[in-house]
Amino acid sequence: MLVKMGRAVRIDENSLGELILKCRENQPEPAYWRKDKQIWIIRDSGRPDKSTGVGDRANAEKILGAYIATKDTATGSRHAHAVAINEVLDIYGREHAIKVAAPERIGYAIDSLLAFWGALSVADVKGETCRRYGKSRVRRFKDGTTRPISDGTIRRELNVLQAAINYCHREGYLLTPATVTLPPKPSPRDRWLTRDEAAKLIWAAYRSPTAKHVARFILIALYTGTRKDAILKLSFMPNIGGGWIDVDRGVMYRKGSAERDTKKRRKPVRLTKRMLGHCRRWKKNGANWPVEIGGQRVGNIKTAFATAASGLPGVSPHVLKHTAITWAVQKGLAVEDAADYFDTSSETIRKTYYHHSPHYQDRAIAILERKL
Repeated sequence: MLVKMGRAVRIDENSLGELILKCRENQPEPAYWRKDKQIWIIRDSGRPDKSTGVGDRANAEKILGAYIATKDTATGSRHAHAVAINEVLDIYGREHAIKVAAPERIGYAIDSLLAFWGALSVADVKGETCRRYGKSRVRRFKDGTTRPISDGTIRRELNVLQAAINYCHREGYLLTPATVTLPPKPSPRDRWLTRDEAAKLIWAAYRSPTAKHVARFILIALYTGTRKDAILKLSFMPNIGGGWIDVDRGVMYRKGSAERDTKKRRKPVRLTKRMLGHCRRWKKNGANWPVEIGGQRVGNIKTAFATAASGLPGVSPHVLKHTAITWAVQKGLAVEDAADYFDTSSETIRKTYYHHSPHYQDRAIAILERKL
């Protein structure tokens, strides 16, 4: 089922098929009436119109059906001008997106791309149209105001377009791919919580009757640097749909046994004594899930987290991962050890976090301060 949230259409993992149908709905009518010649004409995206040679609708539909059947069974690549973007997104959604661990993320991007790109062909993908797409992306609010979508979001959407084009080229649907022009990559955010801010956030969540469960989420995120979705799927027993916490061995398994591997790495992590103590207490008190309400797993904390963080500007669940890594590096944790524990690349640790380390540029300073 499609669920409306503002202007965007949010889909769950089982609804990608509905969005694929939407790709097809955006295609123009396959035939039109040529009044001056009194005949029906077949319209095919990216190709010259083709006459049916008949004027009555019934025979025209038979000819159209035969033409479509011939087209569907034809093999071989087509040139960029002969392949519509909605066809590219349709193929990518049907053949690739349904196989990934989080198809809904591709679905969100496809939904945003269709309004602008749907009727265009692959040959229309160029720097000018990509920049125009970015300018067209705005978020509309109920009061009539608008706000531009961030470059980061636009990059993610256009990356899906590029991936779809590349897939169609690789699979033989498209003879020559196009290069999608992306907006500049945003600088990494350096927002992290101080110890006092973290304490205020946990206390605000714990005191709130509607956000008490978020306090546990915050603790797990701050101690382990685990991503939001992985935390919300955790249980205290082996779990095929998500990770689990082994309170006997003191290990958190971030990924369920049946979950697909993704670029978001989720390898096991040992728990500190303090975090393990929290987990053992929660389980002893009857919890089935670390983050739960009334014994039921919580799948969405957006509203509850916003309630707890209302007094802290710029704080989202992902800021907790930034905070966990920043605190660890501030204590002197080496790049390789931080990358291993937080399951993040060494390059990211070095580029985004290592300037917080007390050992940052130690060797450079030691050499520069030598007396000649």
